[in-house]
Amino acid sequence: MTTTLLLLAADEPRSAEVTDWAARLGWVAGLLLFIALVYWLMRQGWKWRGSLQSALPELPGMPETPGEARLSMSGRYHGSTTAGQWLDRIVAHGLGTRSRAELTLTDAGLHVARPGADDFFVPADRLRGARLDKGIAGKVLAEGGLLVVTWEHGGQLIDSGFRSDRAAEHTDWVEALDSMTDTHTKNDTEGAAR
Repeated sequence: MTTTLLLLAADEPRSAEVTDWAARLGWVAGLLLFIALVYWLMRQGWKWRGSLQSALPELPGMPETPGEARLSMSGRYHGSTTAGQWLDRIVAHGLGTRSRAELTLTDAGLHVARPGADDFFVPADRLRGARLDKGIAGKVLAEGGLLVVTWEHGGQLIDSGFRSDRAAEHTDWVEALDSMTDTHTKNDTEGAAR
């Protein structure tokens, strides 16, 4: 009978191996260190890009009398890039920080109010046009889902991407900004001819 009990005990399934907590904690610590290293390298890259763009002058301030609002829009600011190069993000002076945005177009120019980030203003004579596009550094949307405003600052053309909470407004903005740039181009040409 004892032999039968021993044989039955030998056939029973054994319990699972005990977890090796030291090895598991070592892997978790290694993974966390790797994530921290990647984050640090990304931050260093962001700082390096900002130092490369340090030649970009300070952004102009809002004029005391900007005039009456022609258009206003609330939505998101997705960043700025070198014009025509949608992956070359500009990070100097806070232009690389994504945020909510309130845009106001006046005869004086375009005011971009950004809660939690630096506001900026683009004078009307520096506006170079607007278009509907599908992407800008790190953000790709459906065709025509992004309002891209081209403007000049410090001798460099810059594209800034915005998305309205109501995408149907984008067309009105393109028409208004293009008419402003046509007006300023015409005035500049007439002034040079005199």
